[in-house]
Amino acid sequence: MPNPDPQALTPRQIVAELDRYIVGQADAKHAVAVAMRNRYRRERLPDAVRREVSPKNILMIGPTGVGKTEIARRLATLAGAPFIKVEATKYTEVGYVGRDVESMVRDLAEAAVRMVSDERRADVRESADAAAVERIVDILHPETAAAQTAAPNGFAASLGSIFGNAFPQQQQPQAAATATRTLPDDEAQRVRAAARTDVERGFYDVRLIEIDLEEQAQLPIGVLGGEGGMGGGDMSEMLGGLLPKKKVRKKVTVADARRIFAQQEADKLIDMDAVKREALRRAGDHGIVFIDEIDKVAGHEGTRGPDVSREGVQRDILPIVEGSTVQTKHGPLATDHVLFIAAGAFHVAKPSDLIPELQGRFPVRVELTSLTADDFEVILTQPENALIGQYRALLGTDGVDLVVTPEAIREIAQIAMRVNEETENIGARRLHTVLERVLDEIVPPKKAARSRSMPPTSASGSTPSSATPTSPATFFRRKSRRSGPALRERCWRRAERSGRPDFRSRRS
Repeated sequence: MPNPDPQALTPRQIVAELDRYIVGQADAKHAVAVAMRNRYRRERLPDAVRREVSPKNILMIGPTGVGKTEIARRLATLAGAPFIKVEATKYTEVGYVGRDVESMVRDLAEAAVRMVSDERRADVRESADAAAVERIVDILHPETAAAQTAAPNGFAASLGSIFGNAFPQQQQPQAAATATRTLPDDEAQRVRAAARTDVERGFYDVRLIEIDLEEQAQLPIGVLGGEGGMGGGDMSEMLGGLLPKKKVRKKVTVADARRIFAQQEADKLIDMDAVKREALRRAGDHGIVFIDEIDKVAGHEGTRGPDVSREGVQRDILPIVEGSTVQTKHGPLATDHVLFIAAGAFHVAKPSDLIPELQGRFPVRVELTSLTADDFEVILTQPENALIGQYRALLGTDGVDLVVTPEAIREIAQIAMRVNEETENIGARRLHTVLERVLDEIVPPKKAARSRSMPPTSASGSTPSSATPTSPATFFRRKSRRSGPALRERCWRRAERSGRPDFRSRRS
């Protein structure tokens, strides 16, 4: 199904798209749908009005495992917008050991650059792949290669651009183009055409060849600037770019060489300055930052100790949310029109425990409800790539045809709901635990009978008595090859619980 144009989607259509992946939570879906639509409405306004319209940030309140993060992630995917998810608990007040809050904006810029770069590489994929094939043909048949010119001294050029005449570049002898072609032109073209066809169809994929790879020199100064975005890591990267790249000769397959060469050729065809400009624009106008566990930094008034740092984190987040300009290594990024979505369970703290200034920056509040057993049944079967479908596909790789009856699905949902009520409520994540316990004892059939379908599985993980279970001898042999007496005894106990008919006679 082709991806719809996000600018043409109405809030109702956006909710319908989210319904394909997320069960329930209509209020939260409607809130993010309106926020997404308002972004495209803002772009159609005159410049004087557009600058004054700011996004209405959203605060999601609800227990874990009900879909808060998934709603934000699916919204970003639907909008084609840069998206990052951060944990509020990893930030600390200035002066404490931890990450500064501005790093979330730098991470958003990095995500935007990766997104735009991938789009540009997709546009030049065919040209880059064709150039990569030509380079492989040059290695396979050097007698047909065209003339090559010696590369300039990159180190001297870098220092010369910095110091100017104070550091004159070393005059390299002008290396004339050295012709390597030894075959006549007609013969060389014929050989290259045949080799090009063989490379494209994968004839040489497993053949080993030697290629030269360039590695950027790294300076050991990353520890100087700490963990922040403009700290030692970026300084090492910038200063390392002044040093010449060293070439390393490696032996790889033709398939790997084609992938490496295609990436290098794509980098040559992409204007990185234009990529950075577009990435910063897209991050500033359409970026989405999801701040999870915001309730963990909500402290109570008049308390001491860790709550002091928590309030400091809130005050540091405040200017980022209300709009400021953060310097990244790709350029300045303004957060005035970035959409911030905060979420928290708020079991202990309340939204009113946040500082008033931060509360005002999240004017839209939505409460997500706990999931019921009926919701669990829908989650197991209805959304795209639902859990049952995932397990069916995983077991299908081993030749197991997994059939789960509606009664089993209902029982799995009831068990997950009951465990959530009796212990900690972790929402839909409990389904993963139940399904793993139910399906962990399914043994793939023998290689000779891989086309045979497995019988339906009940909610308890056992096989109905009407179906033929997997042979306990096969089960025992697979376990006992790498087990001792203790594990062998555990295998027989598991076979006894699963109701295999001949375990008593074999054990005696």
